[in-house]
Amino acid sequence: MTHSTQSHLSASLTAYLEDLQESGVDGIPAELMTAPVMAPATTVTTAKPAAAQQLSTPEKHESLEAIRKELGACQRCKLGATRKNLVFGVGNPNARLVFVGEGPGADEDTQGEPFVGDAGKILNRIIAAMELKREDVYICNVVKCRPPQNRPPESDEVSTCIPFLLRQLHSVRPEVIVALGTSAAHALLQSKVAISKMRGKFHDFHGMPLMPTYHPSYLLRTGGNSDSFWSVWDDMIQVLQLLKLPVPEKSRKK
Repeated sequence: MTHSTQSHLSASLTAYLEDLQESGVDGIPAELMTAPVMAPATTVTTAKPAAAQQLSTPEKHESLEAIRKELGACQRCKLGATRKNLVFGVGNPNARLVFVGEGPGADEDTQGEPFVGDAGKILNRIIAAMELKREDVYICNVVKCRPPQNRPPESDEVSTCIPFLLRQLHSVRPEVIVALGTSAAHALLQSKVAISKMRGKFHDFHGMPLMPTYHPSYLLRTGGNSDSFWSVWDDMIQVLQLLKLPVPEKSRKK
């Protein structure tokens, strides 16, 4: 086995294990979660992801309303058959900052709005800590329909839905994108690198700076004063600095 093959397998295994942990799977041996990733990390990805290069940029500005209208009662993938409500997005159509999650959960499926359940409360807490309001930002997901049992979206579901996400992002034209969790980061950046290795630095997505960070549901399980929570706050500090917004001082509780 070549060194490059070993590196690829190590990175894929670490990403898979962290994805399981973010999804709430317990009992993963700690030593597996610290498997070394031999591939070097980069601060900024300058090349566009291969899959994203296939998605054309709209020649003129599209409104979010027009994109939502085109989605209609979408049945383009198998998720359409099991959802209650299509969950498009919410917030400021001219937001400087966009948060992207992986897909709707049960509460979102019922209410038709992203991040309204327990994970949404954590996201609201993060936004408030940044001294912003939910209506200041735009919030959406990679896929617009809830995957059964809240499983991660499958590749065909992502490939079907991500052109609409790209059009949403080009409509809003944010200055910064935050990818919440493993699935969102992997879908947007076409990467299998572990979220712990991707977070903490900006990556390029169609000319827009993208910061991967942990999903709010992961923070729910690790606690409000955990290392992972403060890692997310460190990521948000970088976002605020890039937006040239004041950085509130936060004291870590002992």
